[in-house]
Amino acid sequence: MRVFVAYAEELKQIAFTPPSLRDAWITRIKLFYSERLPQLEESLAVQRVEPSPIGEEELLRAHDRDYIEFVKRKSTEGKGLLDYGDTPAYPGVFEDALMTTAATLTLARRLLLEGGVGFNPNGGFHHARRRSAGGFCVFNDLAVTALWLRERGVERVAIIDIDAHHGDGTQQILYSTDVLKISVHGYGYGFYPGTGWIDELGEGAGYCRNFNIPVPLGSGDDVFVRVLEEVITPLIDAYRPGFLIIQSGVDGHRGDPLTDLNYTEHSYMHFASFVSRYAASGTPVLVTGGGGYVPSTVSRVWALVLSRIAGGDASPFLVGDERTASSEDIVSLVEDRVAWLKEKIRECKF
Repeated sequence: MRVFVAYAEELKQIAFTPPSLRDAWITRIKLFYSERLPQLEESLAVQRVEPSPIGEEELLRAHDRDYIEFVKRKSTEGKGLLDYGDTPAYPGVFEDALMTTAATLTLARRLLLEGGVGFNPNGGFHHARRRSAGGFCVFNDLAVTALWLRERGVERVAIIDIDAHHGDGTQQILYSTDVLKISVHGYGYGFYPGTGWIDELGEGAGYCRNFNIPVPLGSGDDVFVRVLEEVITPLIDAYRPGFLIIQSGVDGHRGDPLTDLNYTEHSYMHFASFVSRYAASGTPVLVTGGGGYVPSTVSRVWALVLSRIAGGDASPFLVGDERTASSEDIVSLVEDRVAWLKEKIRECKF
């Protein structure tokens, strides 16, 4: 299966994080390119794809012009913040954010023409809203790309977001559209961004096209696999997407410094195996990197996911993690949420 990976030297240097996290963000991308990508190239038909430049008009699908102009001004000023405190401004931040969006959009164009699997490690900026930055995200490449695909006649576009944090920006931008949006994420007191409850189902044309599966902090592999099998799988199977976009954040992995989830490689293998069914049947699959702040783990899991989706041998990227189990209280909470969502799924028409 053809695998297209966005590749440019500039992508190795871009991070919209505070300075304290910049090294972790960049290092994981460099590790993927320098160590994991050559491994993938040994067994898969990988092609490195340089992002094609785009103009700011591409951003207008998902962002207001006033917000775009604001980012441009802050990029020229080269200081301050783009939001309430998480996302710094710096010289050239507008151009960098435009390039990360261009990388995702370039892959979408390629996949629409040729099929296969694409991966942009410096993509998946799901906290960027129509009029604001947030959570280290400036422009929402996921929403821009989904709307671009709809304009080109792809009728069933689906986004699956497995990042530890809710994709609040993607939801806000696409809430009234018929793009299917599924997010499984940590949910608890004080956990960013505090959105993504089960009753946020969309509105207008987007009703029954927005599904959140909030899991308690501390959830392990058993919870993730249950959510995958009982909610995500029936949703995607009923929807029958013509194009799949994946936000493959790895910050839900055990040991990530910014979250308190307890997934291991088993969760990501189960997820990738599910997605591989669609890739094998000819559905284009575009994967973006998302969050994750243990560079060695993130780069390895990205390679694992990409290899498994593309039908390759994922064993070189497995380290033998033991499956993690959640507490009885967590399992009970998840059972209630899953039961409620399954009832809603039955009520929805796809």
